Amino acid sequence: MYQLQKNLMLNKVCAVNKTTDNGMISIPIYVGNTDYANFKEQVLAGAELQDADGNTMTAEEAKTYVRGLP
Repeated sequence: MYQLQKNLMLNKVCAVNKTTDNGMISIPIYVGNTDYANFKEQVLAGAELQDADGNTMTAEEAKTYVRGLP
């Protein structure tokens, strides 16, 4: 599962948290990051995505959001 992480000072999403069996990792939204590219591929393939408030997006909402990312 992935969850968007918002920078409260900038009021914008700056990273994505991924829950794993070993805890959580934070993936910066950076085009050159392979984990970021993998996150986008996984969500487009149906992985669950939550917004920054913890609300689960529908599959279509998640795909639309990811398609709009750099």
